[in-house]
Amino acid sequence: MASVANDGTVKYGIVGVGMMGREHLVNLYHLRSQNVGVVAIADPHVPSQQLAVELARSFDWPLEVFSGHQELLDSGLCDVVVVSSPNMTHYRILMDIINHPKPHHVLVEKPLCTTVADCKKVVDAARRRTDMLVQVGLEYRYMPPVAKLIEIVKDGAVGQVKMVAIREHRFPFLVKVDNWNRFNANTGGTLVEKCCHFFDLMKLFAGANPVRVMASGAIDVNHKDEVYDGKVPDIIDNAYVIVEFDNGSRGMLDLCMFAEGSKNEQEISVVGDIGKGEAFVPESIVRFGTRAAGRDGVQTLKAEDRRVKYDGLHHGSSYLEHLTFLSAVRAKGEKAPAVDLQDGLVSVAIGVAAQLSIEKGQFVTIQEVMDEYHG
Repeated sequence: MASVANDGTVKYGIVGVGMMGREHLVNLYHLRSQNVGVVAIADPHVPSQQLAVELARSFDWPLEVFSGHQELLDSGLCDVVVVSSPNMTHYRILMDIINHPKPHHVLVEKPLCTTVADCKKVVDAARRRTDMLVQVGLEYRYMPPVAKLIEIVKDGAVGQVKMVAIREHRFPFLVKVDNWNRFNANTGGTLVEKCCHFFDLMKLFAGANPVRVMASGAIDVNHKDEVYDGKVPDIIDNAYVIVEFDNGSRGMLDLCMFAEGSKNEQEISVVGDIGKGEAFVPESIVRFGTRAAGRDGVQTLKAEDRRVKYDGLHHGSSYLEHLTFLSAVRAKGEKAPAVDLQDGLVSVAIGVAAQLSIEKGQFVTIQEVMDEYHG
């Protein structure tokens, strides 16, 4: 296992310090009582470097600054590397970390990679490194209302899960460095980039593996008047996706990225044979009830997690993700990452199958995606 410093401090490096990388920096600052520190960053984009350095200076954290991830790895300064660079860079960076002589534990932002083939190569390569932990940043599991709903479902309150419906109605994609997130070639497509979170949750609630996917989606409103280097963005802004699982349960995603007029950004419904649970974000409300008790028996809870010291961009979930990953790092191999590479691979595979289904106008099997994209 990668060892931490003699004083017990876990030293972090962040690769990619755009908006999400700086969000990780702030979350780790709020974890400083757990004896962690960010000691290095890597990013070729100088304005992002400067913003991260200013932020770290306000925390009294001196940073070593590198323009590339390889220099950060070679410095030997870090125990843990957070990969929060653009999606299309994940594969190369992860392979370089995995192949580096010094072991580094890794928290990689979602999606794991932009293609199934690249995800599979990373999974295979990481198997050889028993001295490293790799966790995938599918942090929606940790949002307090979602975590509460997971607990309710796992406790059997809704019975055998039959249907999982997730609605995300939100604002358009934010502007990122060099507008990298406007093109499928860079992101993997909206249903990979954005929706791997929801496919991961469906799989978790269903307690089963996905079998086939059917989707309908389009570019109807957003980014149509934008042009970058002569190219118009090709990322879809709305879709319906149906996912069938091998235990007979089904998931449905309703995505709209021009729905700013929504009270909640995410609404999750899990229905079993004896009851139903729902989670609402950002209202942070959970409801659950049984068929026997009916409408009058539905209970409403306010979900919160008192461990959260910083809500940030994702309602405290990034903070809890770091807390959980840190405990796995400190356990020195006794504890597996909560969200592993296989979870990352499957969430991408469902997204890729959904994108293909839209192109083909028919069901796409997960097997087809896994085989067709064999490395």
